[in-house]
Amino acid sequence: MKIVGASIGNCVHVAGILSFLGLARSVGYEVIFLGPAVPVNELLKKAREEDADMIAISYRLTPQVAKELFKEIEEKIPKYGLENKTFVFGGTSKVAEVAKEFSFFSKVFSKESRRELVMYLKGQTKEKKENFMPAQTLLKRIEENAPYPLIRHHFGQPTLEETIKGIEKMAESGLIDVISLAPDQNAQQYFFEPQKMKAELSGAGGVPIRKKEDFMKLYEASRRGNYPLMRCYAGTTHIVEMAKMLHETINNAWAAIPLSWYNELDGRSERKFVDAVRENMEGIKWNASQGLPVEINEPHQWTLRSAHDTIFVTMSYIAAYVAKKLGVKNYVSQYMLNTPPGVSFEMDLAKMLAAQKMISTLEDENFKVITEVRPGLMIFPSDMDEAKGQLGLSLTEGMFLKPQIVHVVAFTEADHAAKADEIIQSLKIARRVVEESIEGLPNVSEIKNVNQRVDELISEASYLIDEIKKLSSSNEPLLDPQTYDKALKIGYLDTPNFVGSKVGRGKIVTAIIDGKCEAIDPKTGHILKEKERVEKLKSSYS
Repeated sequence: MKIVGASIGNCVHVAGILSFLGLARSVGYEVIFLGPAVPVNELLKKAREEDADMIAISYRLTPQVAKELFKEIEEKIPKYGLENKTFVFGGTSKVAEVAKEFSFFSKVFSKESRRELVMYLKGQTKEKKENFMPAQTLLKRIEENAPYPLIRHHFGQPTLEETIKGIEKMAESGLIDVISLAPDQNAQQYFFEPQKMKAELSGAGGVPIRKKEDFMKLYEASRRGNYPLMRCYAGTTHIVEMAKMLHETINNAWAAIPLSWYNELDGRSERKFVDAVRENMEGIKWNASQGLPVEINEPHQWTLRSAHDTIFVTMSYIAAYVAKKLGVKNYVSQYMLNTPPGVSFEMDLAKMLAAQKMISTLEDENFKVITEVRPGLMIFPSDMDEAKGQLGLSLTEGMFLKPQIVHVVAFTEADHAAKADEIIQSLKIARRVVEESIEGLPNVSEIKNVNQRVDELISEASYLIDEIKKLSSSNEPLLDPQTYDKALKIGYLDTPNFVGSKVGRGKIVTAIIDGKCEAIDPKTGHILKEKERVEKLKSSYS
């Protein structure tokens, strides 16, 4: 497609129109810029001569003068035979309001982000642009939005009605690509056993979804605006049944199922550990059989409980390995940043890069990895203004991983579950960070401290993975639930938060040292490398 663009009349400001045309060129348009202060006749004549598909007009001066220029264009469009061409306008807010009075403008821009401009331009290249619908599968939506990552947020209010209204508002905003439903704990644990629900806990931690029709109502609320994708966590019991329900009702964009959690280990269900691991794997396998992308929301569960960095990297790789072996073709690898609190920007980034690098070794033509980043849940301050700064910083770190999905956590996290308006504020912050980061970030490969830590973590995690594999005689020890049970009992996989657990040991001591979360000797305080730590565990367990 071809665009002819200019600043018209007496307007010599060209930065905006040049930026727009530059974006158009980047997505495949042929671009012709006529310059500043171009007379209307000259613009229209050139558009006819070039047989332009789109005429882009800019004016940033007096609204009253702009109105007369727009009237002139409107009158002369038939003379130049441009009735079926697309006219777009960009300028100041006041002039944009005037432009909206003229029906020949297909689109008027004033405060839109670069991403919104790119999405508009891409939409105009569709064969049936008047019926353009954003992609409704994860992979196609990622492709459609490239180079910008999809923006996701978690949402669930204490009542179904509030949640429906909030979803409608967010979808209408056009700022969100993926709405993640947050069911309350009753729904997560007892959706298929409603007789076990505790009435006094209804709405605690999310929306009280009680029947299949509730899911359908929530999905219907998203059918407006930019038609965001919808997804939901797996639930903590009846994993396969819930996967089927989500697929049928909300067109679940991707499944999110843990490997070793949501059972007696963390108290989020009454399932025994080994049974839960087995059932979780069945859920992963079922989603894979349907061709659905899968996220194994595993590694961040460990760091949320102060596990040291090596365990995060270890479980990141193991989760991806298990997904591949269970038939997943498109794997969503989530990286929770800033966790546990106290880790430094550099060392946290190194931890994420180490996990990403190990996971990348699994990729082939049948196994693709989709990178998703998110701020840590525990890093936000209770002061809302400071929290907005933290959100921006966390997302900047995440952009170094070149994600395809950015999971935004609202700045209100430390105080209360975000309402729709607060989420929209957070989405705007995120979009600005994303757009600036896309323009270029420093080259991480040149940061010596980061790369040294990446190599160290890969070495440590590789050793631990090999030791975990030795716990089973199976040909595929990482697919054997008993492997993880033994790893917990011996302490290969351990966190300080397991104190008092029926399954985990809780004997490990971790500490933040030089911005890194390390396993340490509680008596001396020195850092324990994995070989030393594992050898001590072997001798004490035997």
